[in-house]
Amino acid sequence: MRGREKYSIEYLKARRAVPHTAKQRIYEQFARISKALAAPGRFELLDLLSQGERSVDALARASGMSVANASQHLQVLSAARLVESRRAAQRVLYRIADGSVEELWHALRRTAEARLTELDEVAHAYLVGRDDFEPIDRDELTRRLEVGTVTLIDVRPAEEYHQAHIAGAVSVPLAELPAWARTAPKRRQVVAYCRGPYCVYALQAVAALRKRGISARRAEDGVSEWRAAELPIERSAS
Repeated sequence: MRGREKYSIEYLKARRAVPHTAKQRIYEQFARISKALAAPGRFELLDLLSQGERSVDALARASGMSVANASQHLQVLSAARLVESRRAAQRVLYRIADGSVEELWHALRRTAEARLTELDEVAHAYLVGRDDFEPIDRDELTRRLEVGTVTLIDVRPAEEYHQAHIAGAVSVPLAELPAWARTAPKRRQVVAYCRGPYCVYALQAVAALRKRGISARRAEDGVSEWRAAELPIERSAS
């Protein structure tokens, strides 16, 4: 009898261990995502890819990484199925796998903004002039675009604009801003946007335009944020 009781207890323990092990395997799958994101460079690559698909070379240039380093990070992101790739002639182009990955990036950013006071400190040091140029909020920008009282310019590189841009925006890469400013509309305020709240291009554009006597403001939203808010996005015909 005791032998049977012992057998039954061991059997029950083994049975309990099976679902626990299976549950752990579920959490291991979740951990694959967090492990894939456990490097600042990979977040930067996701941020860049939220602007549109890019080759390894282009991502390396935009991020300041070596091609080998960017490639290694992309392999990790690809293994976790956060990015996908396709071949175009002699190049391999990478893109964010789907909208859920972009939502994850936004959610992580919001959590960091809410919980990490250090983030605001380092952002303040990087985004020189942020406090001097108050951004136009999304609702006001949407309203003013509808009535046509602002000129919206996209100061990202042209290749990003062509892939996706806020509806009605004009492509004015930062290097082309001085020439564009000479013929900029004088009676409408100019609003500049770039890659989102942690991009310096819009700040630099607003500073340059104001030096030329042009009324200008910046938008914190970029294409990724605009898309997440389900506001109209366009692609260039180019």
